[in-house]
Amino acid sequence: MKRRHFLNAATALAAGGSFAAIPVQAQTTPEQLETEPENLSSPIRAAFGFEEVAALAAERADQVYKQPVADQVGSFADLNYDQYRGIRFRRDRDPLSENDRFSMDLLPPGAIFYEPVQISIVRDGRPEKLEFDPALLEFDPSQFPNGADLETKGEMGWSGFRLRTQLNRPGVMDEFLVFQGASYFRAVARGTLYGLSARGLAIKTGSPDGEEFPLFTDFWVHVPKEGAEAIRIHAILDSKSTTAAFQFDVRPGAVTMIRSRVAIFPRVELQYTGIAPLTSMFWFGPGSRRNVDDYRPAVHDSDGLQMHTGAGQALWRSLASHRNLQISSFVDNDPRGFGLIQRNRSFTDYQDAEAQYDLRPSAWIEPEGDWGEGEVRLIEIPVENEFNDNIVSYWLPTAPMAKGQRHEFRYRLSFAQLPPTDVPLAKVRQVRSGRSINVATTRSFIVDFDLSLFSAELPASTVTTSAGRIVHAYLKPLPDQNVLRLAFEFEPGDATLADLQARLTDGNGLALSETWLTRWTA
Repeated sequence: MKRRHFLNAATALAAGGSFAAIPVQAQTTPEQLETEPENLSSPIRAAFGFEEVAALAAERADQVYKQPVADQVGSFADLNYDQYRGIRFRRDRDPLSENDRFSMDLLPPGAIFYEPVQISIVRDGRPEKLEFDPALLEFDPSQFPNGADLETKGEMGWSGFRLRTQLNRPGVMDEFLVFQGASYFRAVARGTLYGLSARGLAIKTGSPDGEEFPLFTDFWVHVPKEGAEAIRIHAILDSKSTTAAFQFDVRPGAVTMIRSRVAIFPRVELQYTGIAPLTSMFWFGPGSRRNVDDYRPAVHDSDGLQMHTGAGQALWRSLASHRNLQISSFVDNDPRGFGLIQRNRSFTDYQDAEAQYDLRPSAWIEPEGDWGEGEVRLIEIPVENEFNDNIVSYWLPTAPMAKGQRHEFRYRLSFAQLPPTDVPLAKVRQVRSGRSINVATTRSFIVDFDLSLFSAELPASTVTTSAGRIVHAYLKPLPDQNVLRLAFEFEPGDATLADLQARLTDGNGLALSETWLTRWTA
């Protein structure tokens, strides 16, 4: 898939955080990782399982990488957006038709999807390859008035697949998961719409050398048992630097949970490879609205990076729009969780009846086992509209992953309105910022916390900055809005970049709120 590269002559600015969280080379044994949640789609020791996929990935890592690309020919050549959307998989050819809980669509090549993907169905432990066949597709007559060419296939293959289930209404098979393009995949939970994406791995993201986009080249979808509430998917990822084997156990619902396992087999020493990466979009919001002329108060798929550190700290890093690429690092040891979150869930927060940003899901990562030392890395890329993803987060291990060795990670990836696990601290509800009405060179900040956790006695507030100066900080309860407002002014002076943070505490300095963080740039 041809995607815009994240680096385009932008200046990378890296800053080290004072917080910690790390998953490096967690060496859990395959036997420990084989434990399967109840009611999954295949037995613990199936004839074809994770170890078989890992063996294939390890074998491929010893070979020279060759990117799978096929010319688009016949009815799939030179398709525009509407033409591509006019091609649909025939529901009567569902590869999971013997199952009453899940169904599957195979996705055609065309438009930006060039790489052929090998897809197999696993029945009773035996894989069966699904060959690319245009006859399994329907072509919208309004987009293909002369009909479709079903014979010319060349070297093309399926570009991915989507899965469906009765997610929102009985009798209606809603799509809830799609794998298509590079190593990207998206999922939704009940009552949400597609928004941010997850990825297999993030390789050299934000590097001056340019990003490497690995590909999911092979998938095996297991036919679920009768009555199963989850479905199992295996996959192989391939790139110039590494191969990897994945297992995804997916349980859709009010929280769509994807229990993930990955075994990585580097072709070279991997120094800048992100684990459990998430990709989202942030254009503007009330706290970051740089030169935007738009009727909507906010446009974003996610408004913050939430983190629960191994030391028990709860952090909320507000996303922002910048003129230059920004890289932020939050050092940790054995993180408890992190993710890109869409906290503002009201239509009035966005006033967009078409994009419906209030219905975009959040994505939350919960590591399983010890991930060790590393950092949660956040990358914010400049954008001029809402059509390009520009936010990336992932776990970056401190120790490089050695060539020729197997490196394993496990984690739970949840798509839901909000994270399924949280801590009992006051959350940041909203952030606002603008030029001070008193001094043109000073910025006013408003940070609203939940008021419900506080009694009549107000907590103490602490506001700090890495550069410049904080002045006139004060707290004001707003009972009608159920928020406790922290207001302050920031005087940058000669600074061009500053990391700000604030939190609420009791008289002994114990945290009563999560720690709010943001980055200001001139």
